[in-house]
Amino acid sequence: MNNKISDKDKKDWENFIKSNERLEDKDNKIYKKKPKYEETLDLHGYGLRDANIAVKNLIINSYNNGIKKLKIITGKGNRSNNIKDPYKSNKLGILKYSVPEFIQGEKELVDMIKKIDHDDIQNLNSGDFSIYLKVKK
Repeated sequence: MNNKISDKDKKDWENFIKSNERLEDKDNKIYKKKPKYEETLDLHGYGLRDANIAVKNLIINSYNNGIKKLKIITGKGNRSNNIKDPYKSNKLGILKYSVPEFIQGEKELVDMIKKIDHDDIQNLNSGDFSIYLKVKK
């Protein structure tokens, strides 16, 4: 192998450095971000009020950014203290049930939503549900 740089290569390099011409960034094409179509929000540790605010913000931002599917992780509600309290609703105190109820009470959000997957909500083995958003006009 020849370790010496030829005079032609040196001249080409000098000309390139002096010129304003730049090389195409091929990595930019390879690693170009693909559009995102799904977002996930984990509500573990959220209180009811904070969970509703977070979900509302997620729906509005996702709708505005063209995201089509949202996965809301609520947990199954197995450790909820509401189950033990006879004066509280077994369902609406648990995020899995109360968050969809909140969404359906907000006309602004309902207008952005194509479908809420109620089968996931009713499934006792599921700790999440999906929301499918309409396309912004």
